[in-house]
Amino acid sequence: MRTQFSADLRLARRKAGYTQADIAALICDHQSMVSALENGSQRPDLEQIISLSLIYGRSFESLFAEVMEDCSRKLKRRLKHLPSNVRDTAHTFNRQSSLKALHERLTKPIPHGSA
Repeated sequence: MRTQFSADLRLARRKAGYTQADIAALICDHQSMVSALENGSQRPDLEQIISLSLIYGRSFESLFAEVMEDCSRKLKRRLKHLPSNVRDTAHTFNRQSSLKALHERLTKPIPHGSA
């Protein structure tokens, strides 16, 4: 399932002149994993995300904006289902302001970068 993320990843690799084998060797994995990332059948783990950001010289946000948007949508849905009957204690003192700040972060647009 090709996604914008997978297409951007492939474009970034090609633009840099790397082969899939180059990327696989740099991130200590198999070429089939790089292919799976570029065709959208697999998402990168955290270490791969950081490595790919460094390899392509791109910020995490610009390289993985689509993944961040997906996570943001999921968090927005889950935010609606938090328990509402939480007692106010010293441990939950900042809960409401933290939830408000989270909601505000989730409503801001994710920065998109070009590959």
